[in-house]
Amino acid sequence: MGRLDHCVSVEDFRQLARRRLPKSVFEFVDGGAGQELTLRGNRAGFERIRLLPRVLTDVSQPDLTTTLWSRTYPTPLVISPMGSCALVRPGADIAIASAAAARGIPYTLSTMATTGIERMARAVHGPLWFQLYVLKDFDFNRRLVRQAEEFGYSALVVTVDLQTGGKREKDLRNGISIPLRPSLRHMIEGIAHPAWSLRLLRGGLPQFENVRGYLGDTSAGLTIAARVGRNLHAGFDWNDFRSIRDWWKGPLIVKGVLHPDDAARLIAEGADGIWVSNHGGRQLDGAVASIDATSAVHAAVGGRAPILIDSGIRTGMDVIKAKARGAATSAIGRAALFGAVAGQVGVDRVLDILLEEIASGLKLSGVPGFQQVGPDLIAPAA
Repeated sequence: MGRLDHCVSVEDFRQLARRRLPKSVFEFVDGGAGQELTLRGNRAGFERIRLLPRVLTDVSQPDLTTTLWSRTYPTPLVISPMGSCALVRPGADIAIASAAAARGIPYTLSTMATTGIERMARAVHGPLWFQLYVLKDFDFNRRLVRQAEEFGYSALVVTVDLQTGGKREKDLRNGISIPLRPSLRHMIEGIAHPAWSLRLLRGGLPQFENVRGYLGDTSAGLTIAARVGRNLHAGFDWNDFRSIRDWWKGPLIVKGVLHPDDAARLIAEGADGIWVSNHGGRQLDGAVASIDATSAVHAAVGGRAPILIDSGIRTGMDVIKAKARGAATSAIGRAALFGAVAGQVGVDRVLDILLEEIASGLKLSGVPGFQQVGPDLIAPAA
């Protein structure tokens, strides 16, 4: 573990990432869209919540298990889909998925991952979910879903909040793209971070493996990213959703939902889970914080399907607060990727920190098991 022993929180790993990554890459991971109002609001939403703990309950064996669709998982964590992980460290996708698998945590592979569907399935033996960005070419969407089914992915996550890419001003200023278009600035940053540069050179420039052949373009590089960006299905509607529902026989989760009316209709149309998310503040700037949207979504769904949440989760206490608001499971993205800066051992450490914080948080809240956390744990607003 070495110097990682000094990392005792996700924020410590964030600062480690800040030191070890070129500024442009760190800001790509850490940043958000526009003025970053949504990004900051996600943290502020969690920080506003205060808990009202109980005492004199037996919390000697805190139970972290959670149940989704009759399947019990050992923890209430999920790994969010993330693209471009290899920019942080070659093999970061598999490092994160392997650490998650060792703890029974589902790993969600992004359409825009830098590891392909088949390679991930062969490399990692744990619960795998596949996340679909809906592209205009429905035959291509169908192909991706079939491939996920073929290689044993147990749930399909359909993202519905990316009708176009958000304006990420830091990335525009920094010239971040996949693959990197090396500029003088990037070269200077690379020289200042030789270990990162050497790993990237050895690992090869990352590519979007799952869309490598999209529109017949098999070349690496910007042409893939640009063509996919132009081919996000901005016209994706309820009829299209029904088609995707028909394709997939297992649990189907809809990610990117904030409005309770949308959540209720999605369940009526056949969704098996609602993933409350504002895309980690990376798309619509000024959107409501995910944690602030969760109670209303939970009420609208009315127990008919589990609620998942992401965006801004950095501590085990955030996971407990999310459960008190109605989220059966919390998903982490950046937190895991910060750990991946140090390889799988770093991800292992991040996940263990979060699980330890959840366990101690349950004890200190006077709640024996995660599934027993309810709205009564949240103190009334002053």
